[in-house]
Parts: sequence; C-alpha cells; structure tokens
Amino acid sequence: MILKKHYFLISWLIVSQNIIAQEQESKINDTIKGEKLEEVIISSLHLDSNLLNTPAAVGILSKRELLQNNTTDISTVLNTIPGVLMQSSNFTTTRISIRGIGARTTYGTNKIRAFYGSIPLTSGNSETVIDDIDLESISQIEIIKGPLSSIYGAGLGGAILVSPQLFQTEGQNTSISTVFGSFGLLKNSLNYALNEKHSSLNISYHKLETDGWRQNSAYHREGITLAGALFKKQNSQLTYFSNYTYVKAYIPSSISKTVYETNPRLAAPTWAASKGYKEYKSVLGGLAYDFKINDRLNNATSVFINYKDSNEPRPFDVLLQNTFAAGARSQFSGNFKIRETENQFIAGIEYFSDNYKGNTFENWYQQNNGLGSLQGNQLAATGQKRHFYNVFSQIRTLLSQKMEFQAGLNYNKTQFEIENYDTNTIKKYAYSGIFSPQLSLLFKPNTQKTFYFSASRGFSLPATEETLTSEGTINPDIKPENGYNFEAGGKYYFLNKNLYVEFSLYRMEIKDLFVAKRIGDDQYVGINAGKTLHEGIEVLAKHNWNINSALWMISYVSASLGNYEFKEFIDSGNDFSGNKPTGVAANKANAGLSLNSNSGLYFAADFQFVDEIPMNDANTAYSDAYKVVNLKTGYRLEILPKLTTHLAAGINNVLDEKYASLILPNATAVGNAEPRYYYPGLPVNYYGSISLNYLF
Repeated sequence: MILKKHYFLISWLIVSQNIIAQEQESKINDTIKGEKLEEVIISSLHLDSNLLNTPAAVGILSKRELLQNNTTDISTVLNTIPGVLMQSSNFTTTRISIRGIGARTTYGTNKIRAFYGSIPLTSGNSETVIDDIDLESISQIEIIKGPLSSIYGAGLGGAILVSPQLFQTEGQNTSISTVFGSFGLLKNSLNYALNEKHSSLNISYHKLETDGWRQNSAYHREGITLAGALFKKQNSQLTYFSNYTYVKAYIPSSISKTVYETNPRLAAPTWAASKGYKEYKSVLGGLAYDFKINDRLNNATSVFINYKDSNEPRPFDVLLQNTFAAGARSQFSGNFKIRETENQFIAGIEYFSDNYKGNTFENWYQQNNGLGSLQGNQLAATGQKRHFYNVFSQIRTLLSQKMEFQAGLNYNKTQFEIENYDTNTIKKYAYSGIFSPQLSLLFKPNTQKTFYFSASRGFSLPATEETLTSEGTINPDIKPENGYNFEAGGKYYFLNKNLYVEFSLYRMEIKDLFVAKRIGDDQYVGINAGKTLHEGIEVLAKHNWNINSALWMISYVSASLGNYEFKEFIDSGNDFSGNKPTGVAANKANAGLSLNSNSGLYFAADFQFVDEIPMNDANTAYSDAYKVVNLKTGYRLEILPKLTTHLAAGINNVLDEKYASLILPNATAVGNAEPRYYYPGLPVNYYGSISLNYLF
C-alpha cells in the first residue's frame, strides 16, 4: 500500500479554461515573503479548485519552486515531488515515471499524459516531452498521480499539466535574465507582458547553450512563447497561445559499467565517431474560448495544432521524422440541486489526430574522413496515423457539510494504421473501446483536515514498437495495459496553518504488461507478458516559520516508499515473477529549506536521495543508490522605483556524488562487450545568474 503525499502551493490553471496569470519575478520581495501555507488552489478543470476538496494525490510546483535552481533543468524541481522520478541526461534524453509506471520505457516517457495549456504534449505514439519548454515561461505545473482523473484520459501513470506564464497586474512588465555556469552553460531570456482591460499579451524568448560535461554532448536550444487573451468580458474570453522551439543536441549515449567507473566523460564509441545528434523544430499553437452560459453552466472549448520535424543521425542509421497533430476539446461544467443536495459536474469530449512519417537512411560516417554522420541510401519509409477520442464526465455530490462523493467515467476509442511506403501496404487496427470509472469518498471533519478514499481504473496504449511483429507488421493480439488503483490519504493544516502535512497509500495491479523486445538497432517485437504490482506510501510536510519580524524560513520534507514487483512475468521462457520491475527506485526522499530576510538576502538548500534501481528484468544488475545536495544564495533588491534586480549563485551536487542520472533498462550486450546501462550524472558544478525586471 502507499502513503501518498502532496503538495503545497498555489494555483494552477490550464490555459484553455481560465489560465491564472502570475506576476513575474518583479515585486520579488513579495514573491517569497508572501509564501504562506494557505489553502492550495488547483486547476479549474477539477470539480473543486481547493486541494483539500480533491480526493486524490496532486502535486503542485509553483513559480518559486520552478525557479529554485538554475532555471535550466526541469528534472531537478520535478524530482522534489514524492512518487515522481525524472531521469535525465543531456536535456534531451529523459524519462518520467510516476509510482513506477513508465520506468521500463527504453527511451522517453510514456504511460503519462501531459498538456501545455490545452495542447497535448503527448503524441499519438504515446510519447511525452515536457523538457523543451523554458521554465521561466511556465506559471505552474500540476501532477496528478495515478489514474484518478477521468478528465485527462485516465492514464495509468497520471497526468502532467503545464500552465503558461501570464502577467496578472494591469500594465506592462519587461524582464531580462542571464544564467551562466560550468561546462559552458549560458542561458539568456527576455520577457515582455502587457495586460489591459480587454486583452493581454505575453511574449518570451530564451536561448540555452552548453558545451556539455561528456564527450559529444553539446546542446543548443532556442524558443519563443506567445500567449494572452482577447475580447475579455465579464463572462467570456478568448485565449491564444503558441510555442516555437529549435533544438540541436549531440548525444553521448549510454556507457558500460567499466567506462562509467573509470572515465564517465567518454561517449559511447560509435556515437562519438558518428558525432550523433538530434535536431528538431517544434510548433505548438492553440485557441481556447471560455464563456459562462448562465449562473449554473459554463463551457470551455479549445482547438490546437502540434508540429514537429526532426533529424537524428545515429551510428546505425539516420532517422528523419515528421509529425503533425491536431485536435479539439470541449467541456461543460456547472452545478445543480437534487432537492437540498448540491452537485457539481464536468462533462465533455476530446478528439486527437496524429499523422507521422519516418524515413531511415544509411549512415556513412565511417567513410566520412572523421567528419561524423553522412546520410546515405534510404533503408525504409513508414507512416502512421492515430486517431482517438475521449468522452469524459465527473460529478461531485455534497452528502453533508463533512462528507462528499465523487464519481467519474472516461471512455476511449483508438484506431491507427501503419503504412510501409516501400511495399505500398497499409495495416489498420482499432482497439476495443475502454471504459475507465473512478469513485471517491471524502470526509472533512473541519475546514483544515481531509481524509479520502478513491478507486479507479486506468489504461495505457502501446507505442508503435510495442505493436509490431518481427516482420514489422501489426500484432493484433497486443492489448492496452490496464489496472485498478486503490488509494487512501489525508491532508492537514496545523499550527495556525504554518504546517501542512499530506500522506497517501496506494495499491495498483497492472495486467497485460507491455514488453518491447529489441531485436535490432531500431527494431522491436511487442508482447503482453504479465502483471506488475505497485504499492507504496508517500508523505509530505511543509513548514513556514517566522523567526522574527525580519527573518523567516520555509522548509519541507517528502518521501516515497514503494513495493514494486512482477506478479507474473514470463519472457522468452525466463520466469521473472517476483522480481523488482526494471528502471524504478522503490524509495526516494527529498528535503529543503529556504531562509529569507527583509533585506532581500536569502539562502536555500535541498537534498535528494534515490535508492538503487534494478537495471534488467532478471535483477542481476543494479545502479547504486545516491544522494545529491544543492546550495543557492541570492539577493533581491529595488534599484529604482519599479526596477528590481535579482543576483544569485549556486552549487549543484556539492558532495561531487558519482551517480547515474539515467539508466537504460535491459541494455543488451554486443558480442563480448558489456551492456551499456549508464548515463552518468553531472559532477559538482556551479552557476550564477542576474536578472532585471521593470514594471511600467
């Protein structure tokens, strides 16, 4: 079972239904000093915006928390949430798992849905990428752990909701910032915001570069974000938002245990020789219209596009990919009475269409005189189209002042087709419709304490490689993973709301477990191979201490203790039943504090512990447990009226811990070579930052 945590801090709103605009880091003294442990407000897409009234484990990362490190790596802040583990190497190679769900994915993140505003960041191939978005252009991040939200598709791992930054105060605001650090780290950002009575404009630009710590690991990213509102009225508004990103990231890839222990700065030999990299451009865009129909009924409707064009020269081939996705979402929300019983509801539909084209070519880097990758003859050309729709509903019934009942239902229907352009063949397939119900009870003995119990069903669709046979055709026997989640928890305020405590216990059993077996450099075979058990406890405590009139401290501690195992798992005649699932740390702990003063000086420290991780299904190899300590100090001051500055410096991995920041699950050995499981984490590194903010 699990004890579930969560979290602190303030409001989040998804852009398609009433984005909560936060003031930028101007008025900077108020940003920290006003950080009281007040009741948390969450997304308007929930039935109730108060976290205490939500019978689920929901994690909130506020603006202050998103910027608590060096504003370049989202994994540092995401990992402060109990039950969430984001493994990262060189920014572009990342994997997010929630309560162990998604940990066995070879590369990338799946089994978790993510949204940027109302735009899905999860592709039709079930892959999720959130680390392209600049942290300084994000207002809030909300993480729903487990399949507790019918509204977001009932994914097994949960959902990640990213809210774009908007400026709240009427007037104009502009800011500029620079971050510099070890290994050639340099990030420049420029932001401008205009907020008027009937419209608003928010535009931000950032450029991030680093030489990289390892061989062949240079990274370059540029992005521009545009968001705002038009035709703002008392009962309606049109919201617009878009994001453009360009990335070129060289890939050092994983290394063997021997290299990891002796010279972790090396890249994998073939990736170094081919100078392998990933280069892509992506565009997100959307419109959302929110309006109040009457006193008891509201509607929020949005449309979006998501485009990505990428080029990835790898030692074994050159992969060119093009993806275009479009979709729409509409939901009604409101309230009604049955006799004297108050009820709230949300009901709607979401449609998503994804068109993918991929081409592979020979990589002639060995004949290119040491100049790296060179595109050769075409090897294969494929295409994929995926379409799905989610119909969702949720209701909240107030049985009494202290007791309430919530229920939800999600229905998903997915179909797709794979086209082989070389053989001119098309294979079509559709999954049976999937119903995912959710039931919850919530008890509030008073306004500062909540107990809840929830039961829900979730599912995860297979990625493309998990649907294929050895001949590269669709395997009609592949089924979506599915499982039931049972959860109990509590949320409490103590000491006049200066102490917040949250816990949760969960148990989920997943059946029809996906296994994508690698049979070539870029070829897989998918099967449903068994069942896994995920259970655990998560806790969080956050405390605000006013030491005196000029000094105060905010501190937190969180932990997640898990018991994850293969209940039934037979793969290629090998029985792994009873083993620990690959790629996930069962235990994790975090702690941190921030000491602040009226003068603008502050000091912050945070600590993370991650337990050992099984690296293969046989449990014959484990990564070592590790602990990382980060320190930061800074000074915020007003230079002139309405002109403020923020100076900061920090040290990450103060103890120079040697650890694997990302592991490659079930890495295979070639010949007599060792399997390459390890992506080494950064050693001790330093950074500094300076920003200026002017409020017109």
